[in-house]
Amino acid sequence: MTKKILTNITMSLSVTPLIFLVPIQPLGNWRQIAPECRVKRWQIPETISQQTQTSAPLLPIPKSPVPCCEGDISCLDMQILGKGEKLTDKRALLASINQSLQYLQTPRADAAYKRYQIKSITKTRVIKSLQRFRQLVLKSQSAKELNAAIAREFVFYQSVGSDGNGSVLFTAYYEPLYAASRTPTPEYRYPIYRLPPNLKSWQRPHPTRAELEGIDGLQGSQGKLQGLELFWFRDRTEPYLIQIQGSARLVLPDGKQTTVGYAGNTAYNYKSIGREMANDGIFPVHEVTMPKILDYFQKYPQKLDVYIPRDPSFVFFQENKGAPAQGSISVPLTAERSIATDKSLMPPGALALIRAPFPFVQDNGKMEHRVVSRYVLDQDTGGAIKGAGRVDYFLGTGKVAGDRAGVTVSKGQLYYLLLK
Repeated sequence: MTKKILTNITMSLSVTPLIFLVPIQPLGNWRQIAPECRVKRWQIPETISQQTQTSAPLLPIPKSPVPCCEGDISCLDMQILGKGEKLTDKRALLASINQSLQYLQTPRADAAYKRYQIKSITKTRVIKSLQRFRQLVLKSQSAKELNAAIAREFVFYQSVGSDGNGSVLFTAYYEPLYAASRTPTPEYRYPIYRLPPNLKSWQRPHPTRAELEGIDGLQGSQGKLQGLELFWFRDRTEPYLIQIQGSARLVLPDGKQTTVGYAGNTAYNYKSIGREMANDGIFPVHEVTMPKILDYFQKYPQKLDVYIPRDPSFVFFQENKGAPAQGSISVPLTAERSIATDKSLMPPGALALIRAPFPFVQDNGKMEHRVVSRYVLDQDTGGAIKGAGRVDYFLGTGKVAGDRAGVTVSKGQLYYLLLK
């Protein structure tokens, strides 16, 4: 996951949730976790929360939280040290570490860490932490061995969350895969647009979405967007979802593929159409999910003209010619290893540990939520990811990733790992 806000740095993948969701009760191995391990052992210790009077988004925890649930595999990142096909998970994590290290050698990283508010989290310390973690991943023979080494060598900085006690709301985002055309046809009618070269000179307030593309999404050629069409799509929901997610992989009529990524946006905050639908009584608020929204629009396509125009914001794109989706630090995002956070609060490119219930597709095709722990890299941000209590988790490309992202909403914890 959020929609990017145009700033002085390039942001290429969006992480704004399309829908307004409420927490889903986790399933699976959550029921086997000892009650004392479910919440309290993963909260900020009372001795710290009571004694520390600070507005800092992260607080150092005196010891690793992982051993609290020893014997419960949800405390271990089991994907890292798999065998056979699972080796790809380890390779993906190592590649993501290397991409963060590349970013940390740039002038942008220098500037970001010079202004970072927690003085003990420096660029040099983050680099050394990533390098040592990479060594431990390569040499450890089991997930348990890796966690034991991390507990010895690293300090855990826990996000204070939305409640000051470590509670973090997780959503997820992905890269859609859609059929598209470079030219309009009776089949491909709904476009996405290039960044207007004169956007900076547009009078404010900017035109709204409805003013730019019309209520039906087909009037863009009549105004400021004329000639800026980049690709056309069959279904109106597809260009809109690309604006929400911030990137997409496209399959063209000749079978070739390309990619598009975020290039800029108008000066409006994203407005959730899922929330609008709940306000109108279309769904009870606790039942709003992306699959339900899309199913509703399939049954009542005329309602697209009601709800999409309620979001005044508008996103522009560039063709990336097959390059993978990138995060706000301008490195490729890695499925299940990249997260997006509020970069005014969290350290860019840094190593983190997340723990929360996430959805997984079972052998029978059904979705089940399981509590998992994952080592991730903080490589993205977005306009709707604000505060210490929000994380968006990148789940990859295509339909399965989209199905999982559409039902991801859960409370969990976020830690950053720094060498002692």
